[in-house]
Amino acid sequence: MDRPGPVTAALSRRVADFAVEFGLGDRVCVGLSGGTDSLALTAACVAAGLDVHAVVVDHRLQPGSHAVAATAAAVAAGWGATSEVIAVDVDTAGGPEAAARRARYAAFDSIRDGRPVLLAHTRDDQAETVLLGLARGSGLRSIAGMAPWRAPWGRPLLGVARPETEAACTELGIEPYRDPHNVDPRFTRVRLRREVLPLLEDVCQGGVAAALARTADQVREADAALDEISAGLTVDSPDLARWPVAIRTRVVRGWLLRVGATEPSAATIEAVDRLVCGRTRDAQVAIGGDREHRLVAMLIDGRLQTGSTPR
Repeated sequence: MDRPGPVTAALSRRVADFAVEFGLGDRVCVGLSGGTDSLALTAACVAAGLDVHAVVVDHRLQPGSHAVAATAAAVAAGWGATSEVIAVDVDTAGGPEAAARRARYAAFDSIRDGRPVLLAHTRDDQAETVLLGLARGSGLRSIAGMAPWRAPWGRPLLGVARPETEAACTELGIEPYRDPHNVDPRFTRVRLRREVLPLLEDVCQGGVAAALARTADQVREADAALDEISAGLTVDSPDLARWPVAIRTRVVRGWLLRVGATEPSAATIEAVDRLVCGRTRDAQVAIGGDREHRLVAMLIDGRLQTGSTPR
C-alpha cells in the first residue's frame, strides 16, 4: 500500500494500539464485505504493518454476490493482504439477519488458523445495538453492546464514527459496495439507522450515538462485576435467596445453560428463581426439551434438579 492519507493513518494507529492493548500479535484475519467500514478496517490493518488475511464471505443471498466478493478480495490483495472468498449456505432459523451472521462467524472461525478475527463494527453499529437491546427489554447483557475484544473476535473501530470510514474510502480512492439490505426498511436495524437515530440526534441536538456507545461501555463493566460476584455461588448455596435478584438470576441462568436450556428467556429465569427462593406454588418449571419430552426444573429435598415429562 502507498503511504496512507491522514484519515487512514489515524485509523491505522487506532488498530495498532488495539493490537498492543489486547496482545493480538502481528497476524490477523479481517472480515471483509466490500462495504465502507470493512474496507477502511482492512486498509488500516495493512497500514499498521499487520500480516492481514482478508476473508470475504459470500452468503449467496443476492444476484452477483460472488462478483462482489471477488472484487473485495482483489482490493485487499492489491493493498498487500492475502485474501480468500468463502461461499456459505444460510438457513432460515431465527430470521435472515441472524442466520447470515451465524454462517459468517462459522466461516471466519473455520479458517482463521489461530489468528484473531477483526470485525469492522463502528460506534454507530454499537448505538444501534444498544437501542435494539433497550427495545427488547432483555436486561443488562442486551444493552452492554458489543465487546471490543472477546476472543477470537476484535472490534478496533467501535470508537469510530461511520463518517470516518467513509472519509477513509474516499481518501483511498475506492468505491465501496452498497448492500441493498442496508437500506431495506423491512429490517429493524435499517429503520433504526435511517429513521430513529437521526431523529434522536435532531431532538437531543447531537451526541446520541456517542452517548449510547458510552452507555454500553459502562453497562458492560457493571455486567462483568456482577458476573464476578456471582461466580462463587451456586443454585445450592444455602443463602442464595438472600442475595439481590441481579445476582440470583445470574446464578440461575448459569445453571440453566449447564443443564441444557438453550438461551433461557427472562420469564424462564424468573420462574426458576421463584422456585429456588420458595416464592411460588409451582411444583416445576418448564425450561426446554424436544418434540417428545419437556425438560423441567424442580426442587427435590430442597435441591434444584431437572426432570423430563412427556409432552
